[in-house]
Amino acid sequence: MIARRGIAVLAGAVLLTSITACSSDSSSGDGAGKTLNVLVSANSIYPQQQKDWFASVSAKFAEQNGGAKVSFETFASPNDELTKIQTAVLAGQGPDVYSLGTTFTPTAYATGAFVELSADDWGKVGGRDRFLPSTLTLSGPDATHEVGIPFTSRPFVMAYNKDMLAAAGIDKPADTWDGLAAQAKQLTKPGQFGLAVAYGDGFDPWKFIWAMSVQAGNPLVADGKASLSDPVTLKAYQTYLGWLANDKVVDPAAVGWKNAQAIAAFGAGKAAFLPMVSATSKVTLDKSAVAGKYAYAIMPTVPPGQSALPANGKAATSILSGDNLVVAKYSKNKDLAYALIKMLTSAEWQETYYKTFGELPTNAEYAKTLQGDAALAAIVDSSSKAVGTPFSGAWSQVQLALVNVVVQSVPNLAKGKVDDAALQALLAKAQSDAQAALDKAKK
Repeated sequence: MIARRGIAVLAGAVLLTSITACSSDSSSGDGAGKTLNVLVSANSIYPQQQKDWFASVSAKFAEQNGGAKVSFETFASPNDELTKIQTAVLAGQGPDVYSLGTTFTPTAYATGAFVELSADDWGKVGGRDRFLPSTLTLSGPDATHEVGIPFTSRPFVMAYNKDMLAAAGIDKPADTWDGLAAQAKQLTKPGQFGLAVAYGDGFDPWKFIWAMSVQAGNPLVADGKASLSDPVTLKAYQTYLGWLANDKVVDPAAVGWKNAQAIAAFGAGKAAFLPMVSATSKVTLDKSAVAGKYAYAIMPTVPPGQSALPANGKAATSILSGDNLVVAKYSKNKDLAYALIKMLTSAEWQETYYKTFGELPTNAEYAKTLQGDAALAAIVDSSSKAVGTPFSGAWSQVQLALVNVVVQSVPNLAKGKVDDAALQALLAKAQSDAQAALDKAKK
């Protein structure tokens, strides 16, 4: 049983970050009569493909593990997810394996509810060196205290319409945020906008602010101290919100857009740039009106207001993003859980998952086979240059505070304006909330 503080941390994070949970039971021995209960997020984009994948995983796992069954269950909403996870952790029974978003892993680690992996545990899943080194960055606070086994990699990049840029005489996307804004203005005209941005998405906005802040030298959290109200972070918000309100390079309807709507607008040829997307967008775009007309590029790495990276800045192309698999301490089927994880992180199954859902592999062997794919070159490049978010049990609350600034700014944004005074007040509140979460996590 974990501490009440751990449950509170867990609950706060789940409201913010999409988690997938799995329960598995497999071993090299006889699995007859054993069942692995797997809890995963329902895939609303590829529902039938997900059902087929479930069946395929179950059949192969039973074949390899003496008939052990895998039973998949899905949740449809964050509240449903939260209830299921809290119930399992408090009761000390439920899923054996959880798949967590990388930014959620520090919070999960702080609960103490998941197995800290030993050298023997790593061996049971194929060895630590099976995985791309960059995907291990958020497995734990350091290499000797890890709970997360990398499952998928989701580095973020920017898609751009090659035809639109060529018609405007633009050779390539800018490598500075100011330069990108200038290009977006040049490419905005009736029926076409420079940027497609999902201001109403619950997961995308904070990633822009984080990237611009880190590039400017502000990590947002360092040594237990929050710095959300730093001037460079204020500049990041002004830039991000200003694309719509001041620069007029984003469709006004984007104040309510989710990520899928931004992708759809770009896919329909209504925007020149689509920043902050992953390889999962490729499946959709390759079936859209811009198929064959778009490419990916790493996002700008020079912060707003600058023409070069500051001495204390990091050229972060993306957060270190993806999913980690963790094993619950209460599990009575740990060896079987490791066997399932070993199977799912093999080159063969990583290839299947990538081709079905567009999620990049963490398996180093299979990842090498994608390096020659020109369409993925920028995504692979971004993965190698991604920077991890702070490994803090309070990070989920910090992330929520960052998102809330955008949420609270939407009313003004819908009116076509950025109120600097209101923005500063929101950042002061976010700073206070973030620091309170960090202080609580220390206790």
